[in-house]
Amino acid sequence: MPQTEDALIALYAPLVRRLALQLAARLPANVELDDLMQAGMMGLLDAVRRYEAQDDAKFETYATTRIRGAMLDELRSQDWLPRGARGKAREIDAAVRRVEQRELRAASEQEIADELGVPLGDYYAMLDDARGVQLVHYEDLSSDEGRGALERVAGGNDEDTAQHHGNPLNLLMSRKLRAAVVQAIDELPEREKLLLSLQFEHDLNQKEIAAVMGVTEGRISQLRSQAVARIRSKLKG
Repeated sequence: MPQTEDALIALYAPLVRRLALQLAARLPANVELDDLMQAGMMGLLDAVRRYEAQDDAKFETYATTRIRGAMLDELRSQDWLPRGARGKAREIDAAVRRVEQRELRAASEQEIADELGVPLGDYYAMLDDARGVQLVHYEDLSSDEGRGALERVAGGNDEDTAQHHGNPLNLLMSRKLRAAVVQAIDELPEREKLLLSLQFEHDLNQKEIAAVMGVTEGRISQLRSQAVARIRSKLKG
């Protein structure tokens, strides 16, 4: 393709917002536009990386399909995720961060449960409740105090900070944030890294992933929630 990856993402970012607004207008009020936009940006990035120029297939048409598909996948995974679920997810994020900063290694499930002060079974239930929580939510990108937790990741020098401050879409497109996510995924325990690879690189659904990994679909959901918690904890650490 003639444009660079970053140039294409910047060029078609408004398309993501337009499609998110169109979809949000037909959905209940508790579905957040920012979550749809984040999923759409991931769909756009996937489209940029997968597209092969063809005479009968324009990039915008291809990207629109991938963006809408990513947003619909997000809605299915969230199952109208209640705010209480995000609260539990934040508790898990914080517990993971405390254990891993203390132990300087990946936290085990039992250690996370102990840090939360709950039995292992209750921790699994929290992971079930937190399914569908995203790597990045709007509150991570900005705050009343001026800089959100993930703005510090995407920032670096004053010029970078000025560019991203107050503009979550710019922040989501930040190469530094994307690099931080890639590094956090690379540091996951092997089983969780395999799960994400099967889902995002090989396009397997939850049932197929469960078959490959030899566990139940419910366990796959728990492991995905835990992987997201580990990544979020590293991005905020």
